[in-house]
Amino acid sequence: MSQEAERDGVAALAGAAGPGGAVPEVGVAASSAAAGAPPLLASRLAPAALPEPALVRPRLLERLDRGVAGPVTLVCAPAGWGKTTLLASWARAGGEPSPAWVAVEEGDTGQRLWSYLAAALRDAAEGVPDEGPRPPVPDIPPRPDQLELLAAALAARDRPVRLVLDDLHRIHDPAALAGLEFLLRHTEGRLRLVAGARTDPPLALHRWRLAGELTEIGPDELAFTDDEVADLLVAHGVPLPAAAVPRLRERTGGWPAGLRFAALALRGQADPARGVERFGGDRSDVAAYLRDEVLAPLDPDAREVLRHSAVAAAVCADLADAVTGRADAGQLLADLARTGGFLQHDGGTLPWYRCHPLLADLLRDELGRLPAEELRDLHLRAAGWYAGNGRPAEALRHALAAGEWNRATELLIDGWPELAPYERDGPAGPPPPEPPPDALRRDPELALACAAERAYAGDVDRAGHHLRRAAEQAGGLPAPRRDRFHRLATALELTLARLTGDHAEVRRAAARLLATRTAIGPGDDPRAGGGEDADTQAVAGTALGLVALAEGEFPAAAERFAEARIAARRAGRSRTELVDASRSALLDAARGGLRAAERTAREALDTPACQGWSSRLDCGYAYLALALVACHRDEPAEAAANLALAGPATAEPGAAALAALCRAELLAADGRTAAALRAVADARPGVPGREPAAWLTAAEAQLRAGIGDVDTTRVLVTDALRGCDAGSAEAAALEVALARVELRAGDSRAAGQALPDWAGPAAQSWPLPVRLAAGLLDALLARDGGDERRAGRLLEQVLDLAGPEGYRRVFTHAEPGVRDLLAAHLDSGTAHWATVSELVRGVDERRADESAERPGGPERALNEPLTERELTILRYLQSILSNVEIASELSLSVNTVKTHVRNIYRKLDATRRREAVQRARELRLI
Repeated sequence: MSQEAERDGVAALAGAAGPGGAVPEVGVAASSAAAGAPPLLASRLAPAALPEPALVRPRLLERLDRGVAGPVTLVCAPAGWGKTTLLASWARAGGEPSPAWVAVEEGDTGQRLWSYLAAALRDAAEGVPDEGPRPPVPDIPPRPDQLELLAAALAARDRPVRLVLDDLHRIHDPAALAGLEFLLRHTEGRLRLVAGARTDPPLALHRWRLAGELTEIGPDELAFTDDEVADLLVAHGVPLPAAAVPRLRERTGGWPAGLRFAALALRGQADPARGVERFGGDRSDVAAYLRDEVLAPLDPDAREVLRHSAVAAAVCADLADAVTGRADAGQLLADLARTGGFLQHDGGTLPWYRCHPLLADLLRDELGRLPAEELRDLHLRAAGWYAGNGRPAEALRHALAAGEWNRATELLIDGWPELAPYERDGPAGPPPPEPPPDALRRDPELALACAAERAYAGDVDRAGHHLRRAAEQAGGLPAPRRDRFHRLATALELTLARLTGDHAEVRRAAARLLATRTAIGPGDDPRAGGGEDADTQAVAGTALGLVALAEGEFPAAAERFAEARIAARRAGRSRTELVDASRSALLDAARGGLRAAERTAREALDTPACQGWSSRLDCGYAYLALALVACHRDEPAEAAANLALAGPATAEPGAAALAALCRAELLAADGRTAAALRAVADARPGVPGREPAAWLTAAEAQLRAGIGDVDTTRVLVTDALRGCDAGSAEAAALEVALARVELRAGDSRAAGQALPDWAGPAAQSWPLPVRLAAGLLDALLARDGGDERRAGRLLEQVLDLAGPEGYRRVFTHAEPGVRDLLAAHLDSGTAHWATVSELVRGVDERRADESAERPGGPERALNEPLTERELTILRYLQSILSNVEIASELSLSVNTVKTHVRNIYRKLDATRRREAVQRARELRLI
């Protein structure tokens, strides 16, 4: 269809105004208008002006470029997240023809929206966005026949029309939105909508989401990265040291408006780094923006729940109900969190919610202005809920804030093992008010409670001050209380030593704590003091395990955590047990006990203690363990998903090396060898412990050998071996790597000489992956040497070791000759026939996948490509929907869907639905 015909379609839409309904030229203001027809403003039909200084964000512009390949792109976030700026930047940089633009305003009716839509689409049809007189536009909603004519005109275009609707959340007229949906469904993909909104618009987004045709950009993507924060500060002329940039991003949550406020506040300051620490949501300009743009539009009930819930750093539904006294607080929070941005949830089954840092500042400031009794009641409610739900640290903080001194002391005495901080949950906020001096004199354990609260918050200096004051007051305590005080004080000394990183003092304090255990005399009940003894064993053992893990001494750490976990379970300390279980799972996975690692990790993740942000690190260790398990079992998608969930654990000492190994394996399997090498190389400097260092060196050697850098690799491994004890586990890992290098170089004899004795007594203490790799190489070398019988015997031993744990990757990603070794083993007879058959098939599938990625591979095997509509229906074929239901979802006739399905089957050479889907996946069409 010609452009003239298309303009006729828009003109027909315009004709709805009736004869004589002309609208004048549109400028900043219209000079005249037809009777009853308000003028159209040119400013609403052009991209918004960009703020100065403007910052280009290529990653988001590219995301929009990819998104407009589909029918709908939604940029959805609350106020100040840069939606309009991003859309305007993209529209101005999008080349020719420019997208049609409509800025929706508050109070726009459906009539008014369609007036602007018709004008914008006419401009797009003419290719002249802002010049010349405009044809008449309607001031009433178009009739169905006019919509059909416009849809047909758009569908006939050679190139799609891109339409930007900014602030679409302001439209509430169902008829107007239904008309927009009609155009999107019936323009054969030639209308591409890009919408900006504060909340999900009432469009049928699920249809496009299910079809894979909806691109969504939310607060997580709109948030500034560290690099973008640095660029913004440079643009504003703020000389902030690089080390302070992540802190500013953390303080602002990456919120674009907050960062611009910060840049203006820091500009000209003598010490911008100090200014970052002082910058908060209680600043007058930031607070005014948050009140007007974020809090004011909320329902009064939602505002009340947010304000009262801010008494806690994070809340779940039950806690919010308890604090606010409302039964619907949890539901209100869930509704607020749906769009993200200013209220985030942790994604758990029973989610915990946390306010954006700057909004939390403002809400805490407003809490501080409440009457003292009302604020005290909120703290008491929070303390009661936390105490009843196994969270003594948070209960202690709120009891102190409420001035409940006796309750605070009781919480310390009853729950001291769970008061040890194992991770930082962000800034803890200001300390609660200190008890009066006479209360501290009467009860030195109250001062210990204050010390424990500050230690849990990471405030080492203040905690030490309270601990010293408590010791000064404890001299007059009677013997039983004095012994208890000594145990509690020693536990705090252990905590402070761990927080300061003094490993030697941790060991000394742990020994002192263990020495406080109850001595059982003649005739004493051995159960007397058993709970306290289990507590001391759990706390001391956990601290010693954390030190060993941080030092890279994995076997010692595993032993400590195993003992501490048993003690924690006996004492009923669920949080301490979670710490021990999550680390034990990771160490099991590192040593090769995949079944034990998986079982322990899942047990850890299923515990109630593994809920909310306060357990992210502990849960992260469990997810990292599952990532390693999945990696060894050659389940890359599962491994990548769990690695992403591991979050902060991947940066912890000891765990970082294991995360790097897992990440490198996944990158290498994806053909990104250079990125895999960077992941390993970045983790090597300063890695604690000889064994993790050896694993990283061995991984780097294998990657370098794989790209032919044999000489450098040989030197790398040989140098590393000089620092290892003969027969040690770290030496074995390096010797296996060296044997692989020599085999790559074609020197089987040198490979055999380098290979360690993987079947000897010393090998029993090696990690299982090292033993399996060594045994597989031994079998391969035997076969290359012509000893088929020995090769089969060795391979069977390897399979005996690998089978119970479910290892696959060591076979499917091994040296090229391993596939033929496995295939020959099928013919010679094996007790693992099903496993070997599956492994051979796995190797063949991987090779097929690799060939598919080369030019001319399977993705180009279709003689006749699928159309866009056929690809859409193909995505639906993956679901359980019938043809009738697919037709309903896409607003097509059933016969049309059947015709498309027949074409899909023909082009994919398939005879049934499942076969077509399988073929499409092989071709990477879905």
